[in-house]
Formats: sequence, structure tokens, C-alpha cells
Amino acid sequence: MKIFLGADHRGFALKKKITRFLGQSGHEVKDLGTHNGDDCDYPKISYDVATAVTAHEGSRGVLLCMTGIGHSIAANKVPGARAALVYNKEAALLSRQHNNANILVLGAKFTTEKDMEGIIKAWLSAEFEGGRHARRMQQVKDIEKEFLK
Repeated sequence: MKIFLGADHRGFALKKKITRFLGQSGHEVKDLGTHNGDDCDYPKISYDVATAVTAHEGSRGVLLCMTGIGHSIAANKVPGARAALVYNKEAALLSRQHNNANILVLGAKFTTEKDMEGIIKAWLSAEFEGGRHARRMQQVKDIEKEFLK
């Protein structure tokens, strides 16, 4: 699977570990920055990952910052992006099964390397359940369309 990856300076160290983990798991990883630990602004990275994911059907994204909150807010401004901030495996599963999340957002302050692997495995393996969740996701798309007029 093609996975677009991005982090600000606070998520940079964990991003390096995720890049290695995803590569070893056979995924095609596209690192969209930051490429060092220097202070940087996260919204541009959120935008780059979200627009790449929405432009490449079947791809996914992973974003990291200190808490994950900023990336979640910024990425979800891109039409078609469904960024989910998760701190555990169960939330990762549900973000895919119920919300069809296409971007996983992690907070580096709250995610250990050990937990990160389990969260990402769960998120990548989970499938959207459809059914009543498809109806609800259509309602989300309708809200988005209302503001795109």
C-alpha cells in the first residue's frame, strides 16, 4: 500500500521509526517532511499528506506531531480527508471500521514505539464496515459539499 507520511519537529523521531516499520512491512512510503528535527510549522505538512492521500485512491496517510491535535484539525480541512487522531489500537480499528479514516494521526508525546506498531498494524488491516456507517459517512460528505459550493 502507498502511505504518505508527515511529521513536524515534535514527531520527527517517531516518524523515522514508522518509516522503517512500514518499509519492513512491505509498504511504499512517501515521506513528505519534515526531513530534520528543526522547528517547523505543521499545517503545510498536514496539507501535503491530506492532498496526496485524496489524490491517490487506495492510499493512506500517517501524520505525527506532539499531540496530534494540530495535524487532525489541519488535515481535515482538505475535502476527502478523514484524519483520525488515535492513541490506542481499539480507536485505530474503529476509525477504519466506522469512519473509513484514510489518515492516521498520532501524538508523539502519547505514543510509544511499541504501541505505535500495534496501532499501525490494526489501522492498516481494518476494513470499512459500510452499512449504517456508510450512511453516516455520506452525511459527512454532504456537509463537506455544502461548504464547497
